[in-house]
Amino acid sequence: MNITIHYAFLPQTDPEAALGFYRDTLGFEVRNDVGYQGMRWLTVGPPDQPETSIVLHPPAADPGISDDERRTILELIAKGSYGALTLATDDLDGLFERLEASGAEVLQEPTDQPYGVRDCAFRDPSGNLLRINQRN
Repeated sequence: MNITIHYAFLPQTDPEAALGFYRDTLGFEVRNDVGYQGMRWLTVGPPDQPETSIVLHPPAADPGISDDERRTILELIAKGSYGALTLATDDLDGLFERLEASGAEVLQEPTDQPYGVRDCAFRDPSGNLLRINQRN
């Protein structure tokens, strides 16, 4: 049996800002762009990994969520406490410089962690935590 990761989901609160960040800054390709009832779902992924995608979805789109729950979810997203993703690159310093130059919010500069990983951290335009590891 072979199991792979096909889709990961992250909320986005501004589809145009998300598109600019994931497509233009990170270099991901857009695989799908779907609008429905004033909401927009974007599917993006690395060009060399067509089998793995990130779906950037409108938060709290479930009609069963109350207005209070929707506000709480939006507050958690804004604080960076709702969604997170770890990426990897063979050029951490170069990617860090590109993200920093784009105006992305830096949470941690490239650092050698005591548990053996060199990484950095950013927030995407919606507030999601993105950690980026140096690939060995």
